[in-house]
Amino acid sequence: MIARIRPWEAPLRLGAGAFIIDSGLRKLRADPSTAAQTHGFAAGAYPMLQKVDSRRFVRALATGELALGAALLSPVVPAALAGAGLTAFSAGLLGLYLRTPGMHKEGSLRPTEQGLPIAKDVWLFGIGLAFLIGDLTDRKDSA
Repeated sequence: MIARIRPWEAPLRLGAGAFIIDSGLRKLRADPSTAAQTHGFAAGAYPMLQKVDSRRFVRALATGELALGAALLSPVVPAALAGAGLTAFSAGLLGLYLRTPGMHKEGSLRPTEQGLPIAKDVWLFGIGLAFLIGDLTDRKDSA
């Protein structure tokens, strides 16, 4: 069964899905140095990741990004499910932003130059929430 994709969802699913798939593909090709840097950045914000091997971490992250991107691009995945995945994933990215020193200006949520590439992930969070709200609103209206 193909889920009904509302017209307003299509560009959001396409843009976010393609972006996330590209990110996952880049991580699959990460060299050991890049894997160590990515892992170190994540482990700095989420200390429980320190025990995970950097190559294994980056491979798992890449796999998760590819699965999420595919879910966003697939019309058989309901918006609520794709939105829940995107919201959770982007919340983790925003956690990196909030927990890493130097990413935002002291006493503010405004990004520094170093934090800007991660602060922009707030858009992914907003897209995920829009899918969830849109699906819940449609269910309420049809009841």
